[in-house]
Amino acid sequence: MSAPNGKILVVDDEPGMREFLEIMLQKEGYKVQTASDGSEAIDLIRDNSYDLAIVDIQMPVVNGIGVLQEIKSFGIETTVIMITAFASHETAIEAMKLGAYDYITKPFKIDEIKLTIKKAIEKRDLEKENIRLKQELGNKYGFSNIIGRSSAIKEVFELINRVSKLKVNVLINGESGTGKELVAKALHYNSHRSNGPFVPVNCGAIPENLLESELFGYVKGAFTGANFDKKGLFEEANGGTILLDEIGDMPLHLQVKLLRVIESREIRRLGSNETTPIDIRLISATNKQLEKEISNKTFREDLYYRLNVIKIQIPPLRQRKEDIAPLALHFLEKFTKEMNKDIQSFSSEALEILEKYHYPGNVRELENIIARSVALEPEETIQKGSLPNLVTNNEFVELENTLASGNDLDAILGDLEKQMIENALKASRNNKTEAAKLLGITLRSLRYRLSKHGFYDDDEEEEGSKAL
Repeated sequence: MSAPNGKILVVDDEPGMREFLEIMLQKEGYKVQTASDGSEAIDLIRDNSYDLAIVDIQMPVVNGIGVLQEIKSFGIETTVIMITAFASHETAIEAMKLGAYDYITKPFKIDEIKLTIKKAIEKRDLEKENIRLKQELGNKYGFSNIIGRSSAIKEVFELINRVSKLKVNVLINGESGTGKELVAKALHYNSHRSNGPFVPVNCGAIPENLLESELFGYVKGAFTGANFDKKGLFEEANGGTILLDEIGDMPLHLQVKLLRVIESREIRRLGSNETTPIDIRLISATNKQLEKEISNKTFREDLYYRLNVIKIQIPPLRQRKEDIAPLALHFLEKFTKEMNKDIQSFSSEALEILEKYHYPGNVRELENIIARSVALEPEETIQKGSLPNLVTNNEFVELENTLASGNDLDAILGDLEKQMIENALKASRNNKTEAAKLLGITLRSLRYRLSKHGFYDDDEEEEGSKAL
């Protein structure tokens, strides 16, 4: 016998109709209960959960419209199909306005009612799945996923909690790898817009000549290759939240257009003269100090004040050492499940080493370290030997001690910069793009520093040979 497809309540004052529907629905695999009038139905609905109620309109005591009204007033998520032998547009319209899924007239065809019930149950299943997915998203991107016990991170929790429900623009500032997008998702999924889309955009990763069309969309014929109309990311985010990550990398001419969008709450696709209203929450994020960018004339001051209604500053991991252990345990649990390994904890030596490390790549670097350690560890406890050399060498602590001894500042800072570059290159296996991300700088800036400290840059030589 096939598994039941749902639980249905049949409400009809005619015994023959109740029995017919009960037998037919049970053969289809549904669990069925019946009620002979509206009053009995309301008592059953209060005490039980039903996926679907099939309710006759014309009944004594309480009619079908009354049952439908009670279901809706209870806030019960039961789909309702109305049945009557007294068809009229008025009762049909009234039932649909009150929230009935559909309306069927007696006498009905068996195949017709089977199909209507099947579609109603499928709709209910879809609604349940949507609720489950939204709850999962809420858990995944809620406060519980931002790990920490330090006073600094608790302040971030408090600010998210206070700001998430407000209709204000938020600017998230923090070094690369501190979890800016995670904070943005927590803001979205704890807001009244949680049912809407969350659309992240990395302004630094999209080429400048494509960023405008990605953000605002375009119409057919707007430029060579525009063979159809395309929505922009602002339109995709309508009703939800858009995150403009690395906002400090946005070109000045697009900053002007973004300012206009914020002020007018509408966008214009490339090549179009028509505007489209949008209802979005704007969250921006950057690892730059935008005040300095304003001084350097690379960021508009008027846009900055529009974005920076509420500012959330995420401290780097090196400033909240007490968060390292809970974060490490969180990532340990995550990667042991993913890799199907039975590793329970860290040795006291390994945990002490992790807590002393400087983390130029912040939480993202710690996550990569734990992933590597879980993959390499043969025992049930993470040992020192499974940690990367740059962590176990603890070279940052030695440099910090040197700083405290009062030597020449420029020389010490130069040594510190050189050491950080070396460690980042080791961590990224000499991948300069990844090393730049760990250090929170651009690839061009990293190459400049490589040259300054006398590192051999084989990428530049290769590019030069290609040019020749």
